[in-house]
Amino acid sequence: MSMSDPISDLLTRIRNAIQIDRDSVRIPFSKLKVNMLDVFKKEGYIRNYEVVSEGNKRDILVYIKYADNGASVINTLKRVSKPGCRSYRHSEEIKPVLNGLGIYVVTTNKGVLSDRECREQKVGGEVLCEVW
Repeated sequence: MSMSDPISDLLTRIRNAIQIDRDSVRIPFSKLKVNMLDVFKKEGYIRNYEVVSEGNKRDILVYIKYADNGASVINTLKRVSKPGCRSYRHSEEIKPVLNGLGIYVVTTNKGVLSDRECREQKVGGEVLCEVW
């Protein structure tokens, strides 16, 4: 079955796993999702992820990160650019989320980057989601 918005599916699965205090969550594989999870891992929002294969089907196993007190590191996962309404921004238009406490995940011509990396490299693109 095809999915109309795989990025929203990724965010929703992570959000649902956090709601029920799961240690990990399994997500259908795509290269864009792996690139987004690279940004999440680099910014410290997930512990790790791995690509697992069962026959010809590949999934991504995402390990959720929790603080010492048991609260999730991720408070909010919000989709910004949607299939019906894309959101593109130049590098100077990408402002810090919550004064730097959160990030935007942006797909650019240099790959999927966080908002900090976009400002450093002076590239803009499609703002996929907001995490904090």
